[in-house]
Amino acid sequence: GLQAVLVTIEVRLTGGLSQMHMVGLPKAAVRESRSRVKGAIEHAGFSFPDGYVTVNLAPADLPKEGSRFDLGIAVGLLAASGHLRTAALERFEFLGELGLTGIVRPVRGVLPAALALAKGRELVVAMDNLAEAELANNSRVHGVQQLMDLMPILSEQGTINACVDRPRFTEPVHQKSARHAGRKRSPLALNDVRGQAFAKRALMVAAAGAHHMLMEGPPGTGKTMLARRLTGLRPSPSHADALESIQIHSVAGKPRIEALLQECPFRCPHHSASAAAIIGGGKPIRPGEISLAHKGVLFLDELPEFNRSVLEALREPLESGEVEISRAHGAVRFPADVQLIAAMNPCPAGRDCQNDLSCSCTPSEKTRYRGRISGPLMDRIDIYVPVVRVPPAELFDQSAESKTDQSEDVLALRVSNALERQQQRAGKLNRDLTSREVERDCALSASDRQFFTNAAETLELSARACHRTLKVARTIADLESEGTIGMPQLSEALGYRATV
Repeated sequence: GLQAVLVTIEVRLTGGLSQMHMVGLPKAAVRESRSRVKGAIEHAGFSFPDGYVTVNLAPADLPKEGSRFDLGIAVGLLAASGHLRTAALERFEFLGELGLTGIVRPVRGVLPAALALAKGRELVVAMDNLAEAELANNSRVHGVQQLMDLMPILSEQGTINACVDRPRFTEPVHQKSARHAGRKRSPLALNDVRGQAFAKRALMVAAAGAHHMLMEGPPGTGKTMLARRLTGLRPSPSHADALESIQIHSVAGKPRIEALLQECPFRCPHHSASAAAIIGGGKPIRPGEISLAHKGVLFLDELPEFNRSVLEALREPLESGEVEISRAHGAVRFPADVQLIAAMNPCPAGRDCQNDLSCSCTPSEKTRYRGRISGPLMDRIDIYVPVVRVPPAELFDQSAESKTDQSEDVLALRVSNALERQQQRAGKLNRDLTSREVERDCALSASDRQFFTNAAETLELSARACHRTLKVARTIADLESEGTIGMPQLSEALGYRATV
């Protein structure tokens, strides 16, 4: 998972046939390191030690996989054969893959390792991993390009020339305002979408409380355009959230440091993706799309086309905000606090069933199509938005659009202010309020409570749906700077669930 375990590399040289034996449950990539390490050592001008070489990777009961141990094994061999001072190794940790020419290549999972580094230790990584390792801010980090670059580090006088002191990423004093003011303008602006006033308003509410949302409408109405513009409304991630996201991407071998520091993740897997690709899995276990979207947006286009087992596997992570993957060879827990945005067509043919007379889908076919999404999953969706076709006259009327829409910065600031109110009031998003916190923060007057009770009975809302509706109403009030929930906010929140 995201937990970095310390592995100690022990090297022993004895007489006998020239052979290198590796113990400590090494997997194929680790066993193959003997050839890479030998080539790198000889290319650097050192002689590979003669005799029987034993390399032990401790703890012995932990399976070792990947090429991250190459650099440490090479250092151990050089020290055991007298080319390096053993005492110089006491304060260092090594992570890197070696090439036959001695080049040090980057590996995955460097940031979790840097964060787990003990105080006073120094980390040596490939130069391409240096920026990622320095995000940990807890130790001195060295970047090397060749095995020979280690010599100045481990000598008594020299220090590494390749160590670069970059400015570290730190959280501003005024977190919300600084993150909003310092973020890059998103190239995807909400005002690029013409018409769809109702859907835009729903997207604003969804962004202001990280609520799950489902858009239903025929192809070409702007569902995907709307979803991709959600990240432009949300503020830049905090330091802690950005580090957690980068850790997950690092473990998956997909580090995107600059992008994740500026903007929350946005993942859009294809509907043919397997459960292991969405939830996580494999051997070794890797994070899935829902974890790669942690603290960001998971967009599922063509929702009914996903495999039923994949959709059902989303139910627990959407509630708990994490994924626990248990296999015969181990169990791993990954964070998965995501905002689910989904889109679907109204029928299998993808037609505008209300206005398109050519749609040949029967009512039973439409029912089966919607039935691919289970009731429990639909119950976890806070906002349902029907997206209709935009008339051509409205689509090309630029003057009307410019007069009514607010700028992207104004919309993003409103969302940022709403999120800040939630943090100040409860220390969490409205979406994550517990039942007791809903009673406290979403209190209604006697008349509004009676209205909501009648509406919940008419719409046959479950207890979960009632709480989620109240949370959406609380978000609408925060978006409008209202201290309490009134009839307008309650009616709008109920309108988003009327046809879920």
